[in-house]
Amino acid sequence: MLREIVPLEMQDSFLVFDRVKQVFDYPVHYHPEYELNCILNGSGIKRCLGESIETITDHELVLVGPDISHGWKQSDQPKKDMHEITLQFHRDFLCKELLDKTIMKPIKDMLYNSRYGIVFSKDTLILAKPKLLQLSKLSGMDYFLTALSLLHDLAISRNQRLLSAIPGGNDFDEKDIKLKRLTDFVHANFHKSIPLKAAAKELAMGEVTFSRFIKGKTGKTYIEFLNDVRIGYASRYLIEKNENISEIAYKTGFNNLVSFNRTFKKLKGKTPTHFREEFSGIHRTL
Repeated sequence: MLREIVPLEMQDSFLVFDRVKQVFDYPVHYHPEYELNCILNGSGIKRCLGESIETITDHELVLVGPDISHGWKQSDQPKKDMHEITLQFHRDFLCKELLDKTIMKPIKDMLYNSRYGIVFSKDTLILAKPKLLQLSKLSGMDYFLTALSLLHDLAISRNQRLLSAIPGGNDFDEKDIKLKRLTDFVHANFHKSIPLKAAAKELAMGEVTFSRFIKGKTGKTYIEFLNDVRIGYASRYLIEKNENISEIAYKTGFNNLVSFNRTFKKLKGKTPTHFREEFSGIHRTL
């Protein structure tokens, strides 16, 4: 299964996408971040979350917890102008001390339950829609407070339904110190050449032991892991910056454009040019 590298950096609180799409074709995937996904005019789209597979109604609002497999696929007769609003945020965007406060209990409970995936009622979506539509137009503290208020509204809403019988929760990113050290090292140096030897040295491992370690923890080779990170950053740059594709390729550690284009298409299922066109809607990070 594909692990998506979300273009959300550690200093960011939230990432929001607001776009009109003609096709839903991203494969089933997972990531360690939370994701709130709203789809308007999406009748007939099939939602896959954990072991749950359902056809959605015209309006859909779902909270996906960390590391749950999820994806949306449209039918053979796609609608036009499907409106998708996606809010992504780190699993530790609110510290434990804050979440333990009484006033935060509804949000804390909702985030815990999101391990199963939560679909909200149509009434809740209607009430939440103004804030969802507003998010991409705000900035600074207004953006943060509106996003937090939205989460609180959802947390206290009625008729929530859990989607999966089996919770997500592959927590190796947080619990395995060595893997976290490697992840931090790669994120800090992805724009440079970091051969396997250098990464193994960072973890004080021999190259063979290191290769077995990363394959066992992530299911990927070191190069696949490194390319995931690089393409994640490249995705963000394509969305947020006006730099040409060659500049972004070199900025994310690729030595040549051919290698970048080939790797990007392999991981994202489309060329960098098509990816940029698809994500040409409103987006904002905070």
